[in-house]
Amino acid sequence: MQHIRFDLERDHVELNQLLKLVGLCDSGGAGKALVASGVVTVDGNVELRKTCKIRAGQSVRVGDVDIQVVAAA
Repeated sequence: MQHIRFDLERDHVELNQLLKLVGLCDSGGAGKALVASGVVTVDGNVELRKTCKIRAGQSVRVGDVDIQVVAAA
């Protein structure tokens, strides 16, 4: 499993944008398609809301990639 740490510099990031920012897709639109396909989980639950607000402390998983979202220092 691949682990990615994402330093969040704002209050939140939209799920489709997070997938783009960590390099799992090429665009926000591709991120939306990935979420719509049902393969993305947030804190262990399937998430189908493409622009779901992701905050520090949450984890996102796509296949064998685990993204830990942490507050930027």
